[in-house]
Amino acid sequence: MLPRILLTRTLARPLASTTHLSLPLRCISTKPEQPAPPKSWLTQKIETSPIARKWFLAMARGLGYGSPKQLAGRRAFVLYEHVVAPTPDQDPEFWQKECHLPPTFQSWFTVTNLHIWLLTVRLRALPKDDGKYHVQALIDHFFMDVEDRIRAVLQPPLQPTKPYTFISPFYVNPNAPKTDSTTPDSEPTRPKRRGRAPDRIVNRQMKIFKEQWTGLGLSFDLALVKGDQDMAAAVWRNLLGGRGARGIAYADSPTGAHYRRSVNLVGGEVVNVAKIDVEKEEVRDDGSGVHDFPPSEVDKYVAYPELMLDVVGYIRRELARLEKVSDGDIMNGNWELLKFPSVRSIHSGSSVSSGSNDSAS
Repeated sequence: MLPRILLTRTLARPLASTTHLSLPLRCISTKPEQPAPPKSWLTQKIETSPIARKWFLAMARGLGYGSPKQLAGRRAFVLYEHVVAPTPDQDPEFWQKECHLPPTFQSWFTVTNLHIWLLTVRLRALPKDDGKYHVQALIDHFFMDVEDRIRAVLQPPLQPTKPYTFISPFYVNPNAPKTDSTTPDSEPTRPKRRGRAPDRIVNRQMKIFKEQWTGLGLSFDLALVKGDQDMAAAVWRNLLGGRGARGIAYADSPTGAHYRRSVNLVGGEVVNVAKIDVEKEEVRDDGSGVHDFPPSEVDKYVAYPELMLDVVGYIRRELARLEKVSDGDIMNGNWELLKFPSVRSIHSGSSVSSGSNDSAS
């Protein structure tokens, strides 16, 4: 090997002809190449024995590797991570400022759940079993991510761990571990152990979110076929918290009830409707931040009709756009064609269908 100085001088000289340089540029490197890692016994056996290769591929197929269901699971994860999960972070100004959703995990779930439904509507139209596999895999990834995020809040680790997808700036996790354990002009500090909620609390929250996912899906499926009036009602109940359901409370309201929130009267696995005191629950702060506006903010109700029109137009417009994406593009992993824009990227009023007129008649 040439010394480094001699090699540098040789390369610095002008070359009369480059035809003799048949070696690639990496051969000029002064660093020795790292030897390739040795192949495992199994790899060598499969490469050299046709019988072993045949049995190995048969076993892999028996375990489901390369099956349509497994391929759908891989595609669905990419769709969830790159298309659905980032939607709250892409348009936080609209969801938090216009819709008045607080920067909480509940708000993140609500916005993400809406886009899960939008993409699910398109995946249902895939041929035969492909649609079923993709829808189920998308929902599985959604709830695995939800559980991972719930545990990050209720059962925070001592050290930062890799999330299922990514950390969203849409909401703040007050129990997130510090990424830098040092403080200015002081010695490194040891991580403090935080309280961990029991698993039954995590399981209860998962059941609540499952009921919310079911309720939103059913209400929007019904509104999809009935018309825009029902779609606006579904938006008001599921996204806007049903604010003003019992009327608008002004400062001189005779009832004196200025604080109300929507209460689910359908019930489910978590709440027994027969044991609910609705009047008491409506005025209890559940910490979600979604409740009726106080008398000092009743003017926010004025923008509600236009707000619901924008969201309904966005839903109709996106459903029509997703319908134009071919099955081949979805099956080939062209997820860029499915990405959602901001709600007000196009004037949504022009995209609202005539379903409201049909239902009104």
